[in-house]
Amino acid sequence: MPATETAANKAAFTRLHDAFNSRDTEVIARTIDEVVDPEVRIGTPLPVEARGAQALKQVWEILLRAYPDLHVTVEDLIAEGDKLVSRNTVTGTHLGEYLGRPATGHSVTYDEIFIFRFDQGRVVETWGVVDVLAQLRQLGVLPD
Repeated sequence: MPATETAANKAAFTRLHDAFNSRDTEVIARTIDEVVDPEVRIGTPLPVEARGAQALKQVWEILLRAYPDLHVTVEDLIAEGDKLVSRNTVTGTHLGEYLGRPATGHSVTYDEIFIFRFDQGRVVETWGVVDVLAQLRQLGVLPD
């Protein structure tokens, strides 16, 4: 894969990441439409029934209702071939219902790692590992 294609994939990822950190669901949805294939294969369990790009939009709506100040910091970004790996730290304050649990006002910090596969500049597959256990402990759902 030419270096220009890898650079284009990084640029597409950066657009998506910046949209997520805008906390604006309209900007997020529009950017998902532009950068993510509508039939994207998502290899991460999600708390929604939708599939493809629509599932990503719904997940971000859920997250931002629960954590209106949600922020994703990219700690490492590695791109090779058609894949890009992002290791992130996520922070937010639990101010809205999340997975059936009322707001606690607790701050959370948790880690996640995502692998994205691109085809012609669009995300066509994702796989992710999110430290939900750390998140639930910080919300007081599970003991430390």
